Amino acid sequence: MTGNRSATSDIDEITNLLIKFRDQRNWAQFHNSKDLALALSIEAAELNELFLWKDARDVDEEKLRDELADVFAFAFLLARKHKLDVKKIVRAKIRRNAAKYPVRKSRNSAKKYTEL
Repeated sequence: MTGNRSATSDIDEITNLLIKFRDQRNWAQFHNSKDLALALSIEAAELNELFLWKDARDVDEEKLRDELADVFAFAFLLARKHKLDVKKIVRAKIRRNAAKYPVRKSRNSAKKYTEL
């Protein structure tokens, strides 16, 4: 983000580009919520595969960028499908996590909130 552009406008710009790309190919018919969620999960698995059986420092950066872009793309399309404001829902999740993981209990700990 640069200047006075907000994260929301950046996400909207990216999502609009994705929708333009999709609509030029008449793919909206395939973008129901179930299939977008499945595609997101599959792309996340492909992202995980980049790290499988190797040191994280050895990841192919170009493939990492591509797979992460795919994850973001399907997440943004799914959010738009349900008229969700990405910035708003992520901020709300951070607030909920802050309540579940207070700093005094969770600092330097990987425990789940139910174990703190």
